[in-house]
Amino acid sequence: MYIGQYQIKNCLVAAPMAGITDRPFRSLCYSMGAGMTVSEMLSSNPQVWKSDKSRLRMIHSDELGIRSVQIAGSDPDEMAAAARINVANGAHIIDINMGCPAKKVNRKLAGSALLRYPELIEKILLAVVNAVDVPVTLKVRTGWSPEERNCIKIAQLAERCGIQAVTIHGRTRSCLFNGAAEYDSIRAAKQNVTIPIIANGDITDPLKARAVLDYTGADALMIGRAAQGRPWIFREIQHYLETGELLPPMPIAEVQCLMQAHVKELHDFYGPGKGIRIARKHVSWYLREHAPDDQFRRTFNTIEDASEQLEVLEAYFEKFCVNQRKELTELCSNNAEILTY
Repeated sequence: MYIGQYQIKNCLVAAPMAGITDRPFRSLCYSMGAGMTVSEMLSSNPQVWKSDKSRLRMIHSDELGIRSVQIAGSDPDEMAAAARINVANGAHIIDINMGCPAKKVNRKLAGSALLRYPELIEKILLAVVNAVDVPVTLKVRTGWSPEERNCIKIAQLAERCGIQAVTIHGRTRSCLFNGAAEYDSIRAAKQNVTIPIIANGDITDPLKARAVLDYTGADALMIGRAAQGRPWIFREIQHYLETGELLPPMPIAEVQCLMQAHVKELHDFYGPGKGIRIARKHVSWYLREHAPDDQFRRTFNTIEDASEQLEVLEAYFEKFCVNQRKELTELCSNNAEILTY
């Protein structure tokens, strides 16, 4: 798939998720098989650009792969200025957010609130497309509500304005993240435009990925929440799409190495104070299946020292592997007794 002059190495895109898809996580997803990653949403309001949070979100230079940066706002001139600044900072693609359902974003007439105002959408799209010489993409939901689904018309409008690809999340704004994503609207949008359509929503495993691609005819898939704590999902899906075979579960030793490297990168990127706090949520996601009783995660969340976080993780995995070997030995012993009997 091409977005403008850029060829994506496969059809898998890591979704922009505020507070999650920072530079360390994007790099990890890319190394785990994502064809492209999209940055956290950046406000187009220049008054917030000097904050530490915005400053770190605006670092794009030297990042691996095609760098797509998402911006959000409702003022066409501000959006154009934000696009120019991010291109100057290393963005290869500018993505416009018109899909975020958060109230604090919608109250400012940004995100998915814009779906009710096609005339304003057109002004924003034209302003951004004309402001930069890189491809501009758009992310939307299927509409404001189930009674106001309009993603087909928005996709057609986007194409007329020079947008190079549209990502559609298979829910309306009023659905938030509740219920199941629907793909009929994405399929219909794909049939009514010539630019690439990227399907998003509830793509949780390789089989679902194959089914969504086949049903919608989409050019690519965007994966968000399913990659939290499981960034290797991109590798799993790509392998299945290429071979029709499922990869075996990732070995626990590889999970450990990946998680500890990610935590260390968070410490380095944010500094030990903020890095410690951000690492907590990522570790919680990584350990969902390995620490189901939640006790270790609660203990981990009380740690206030970066080195101690890494030491405790290493000790946990050592204990986990010992327990696994013990359980396997007991299982083999029990099976032997049954067969003897």
